[in-house]
Amino acid sequence: MLEIRFHGRGGQGTVVASKVLAFAVAREGRFVQTFPEYGVERRGAPVVAFTRIDDQKIYIRSKIYEPDHLLVLDPTLIGAIDVTEGLKPGGWIIINSDKPAKDFPQFAGFKVATVDATSIAVKHRLGSAAAPIVNSAIMGAFAKITGFVGIEAVREAVHELSPVKKDENVEAAQEAYDTAEVPKEQS
Repeated sequence: MLEIRFHGRGGQGTVVASKVLAFAVAREGRFVQTFPEYGVERRGAPVVAFTRIDDQKIYIRSKIYEPDHLLVLDPTLIGAIDVTEGLKPGGWIIINSDKPAKDFPQFAGFKVATVDATSIAVKHRLGSAAAPIVNSAIMGAFAKITGFVGIEAVREAVHELSPVKKDENVEAAQEAYDTAEVPKEQS
């Protein structure tokens, strides 16, 4: 079973990102489970979402305490909370950042990749410049970096689940997929 935890802030599309992954994985014929953990439920507050993927039915009904991989939609959460809590050694940490992976030395022992999902979201006018919605871009990068799900399934899921600007969201996912780089020393 593959377990993935998403860290973001309210309004960035963290919960929708976990649903996009679930939809895409289910499209490819695997079993999936996804759910959010809400706190104060307001824009800008930390949000956590979880997705499980398996080749057989999933019966676990708890949050994910030891994820295989992490997606960090808001880099300001790094240091504010322990995003790596319980992360299995060797797991991927995919961070929305304009900085290269090497600028995150605190994550030694994990595979780190970054994608500038914020710039991609702003370019495609997803949200506002002050509060971009980065979920589609982060999912495109996830598909490229991990290879756990195909970009076509992600594109279909983004189109299906985006409440507005469906084409722009699909374009953002594709652009992130096309531009994301897997650090050579970590692949």
